[in-house]
Amino acid sequence: MYQQAGYAPSLTRDQTATLFGQVMWLVAVAAGFFALGCYAGRNLSPGWSIVWFIAGFGCLIAMNFTVRRAADGAGRAGIGLLVGVGLFLGLAMGPAVAYYSSTSPQAVWQAAGATALFMAGFGAAGYATRKDLSALGRISFFALIALILFGIVLIFVQIPGAELLYSILGLVIFAGLTMFDFQRLRQSRGITSAPLLAASIFLDALNVFLFFLRIFGGGRD
Repeated sequence: MYQQAGYAPSLTRDQTATLFGQVMWLVAVAAGFFALGCYAGRNLSPGWSIVWFIAGFGCLIAMNFTVRRAADGAGRAGIGLLVGVGLFLGLAMGPAVAYYSSTSPQAVWQAAGATALFMAGFGAAGYATRKDLSALGRISFFALIALILFGIVLIFVQIPGAELLYSILGLVIFAGLTMFDFQRLRQSRGITSAPLLAASIFLDALNVFLFFLRIFGGGRD
């Protein structure tokens, strides 16, 4: 999901600004389709949620292959797949977001606001720093795998305070991944990489939102 690609020569300032603008626009598009999916899928059964999760990650896998082609058609296909990622993950998360919206609507707004500040702060730090953050990206990626394994353990073992700890650790990990992804945005090869970069940043923001939602919602699932 996260690309550990080597760094290419820096783009010109105008090229970097163009890429930044396009990526942020694509992130906004993915977020919009995610919101649409959440609304459309608010009454879905757990089985359908799993189906849409699989569809969303299938789009991510396809995007990893598609956007590596330099043709204009590949770029359009990458944008289409990004829209699919946002929509399908929104459908999958619809029931959970609807639950929080009905039981603790304030938590949803708090999580959204905290996510915006989190992404702005750590994104700006990653984009501005001159230090190579590739090591931070690798460490954060392996830490994410460990966190996933910890989450599986929590399914079977009840540990006091574990839900809060899980969310805090997740935020720490995605702080590193967010900084790394925004640095990749500044040092990317060119415009053709925009859909994949947008997907990475969108997934960072989505995970951060879910961690904050767990915190502000009192850890209810």
